[in-house]
Amino acid sequence: MPDHDPIAAAYLEEAGRSLRGYKRLAEGAFAQLQDADFFYAPGPESNSIAVIVKHMAGNMRSRWTDFLTSDGEKPDRNRDQEFELNAAATREQVMRWWEDGWKLVFDAIGDLKPEDLGRTVYIRREAHTVLQAINRQVAHYAHHVGQILYVAKHIRKSEWKSLSIP
Repeated sequence: MPDHDPIAAAYLEEAGRSLRGYKRLAEGAFAQLQDADFFYAPGPESNSIAVIVKHMAGNMRSRWTDFLTSDGEKPDRNRDQEFELNAAATREQVMRWWEDGWKLVFDAIGDLKPEDLGRTVYIRREAHTVLQAINRQVAHYAHHVGQILYVAKHIRKSEWKSLSIP
């Protein structure tokens, strides 16, 4: 793609805007929660918000570190461990995971040029264009932000303050 491709540039801007929006939505839910609420799971087969954040942060580290030059599934990633929490985990730690993960996302996207969208990157040794890889991650994060909102709304019940049109 030529570096003056306005559609490619607009796509990168829109991807960043969408991701910032999902981050902001989750943070609107976090703001309504008490510390202990981060560790509440609605059922035995459900994840707490803390676990969802830990998984998202692990995914973000794996996918966005060396985004253009290494497989998005890093050999040192232990995905299963992302669904386990140390009993000493705190809200502050969860928020560090959150911020560190998003920093990697926004730094990597911010470094991309319109001409990068057609390049090939790999996720689990499967080829994707950069555009496909970004779309994959936007959908993945939207899915988990939806889970965060659902759990937070469940916790807050009638005290929930809508983050969209009430």
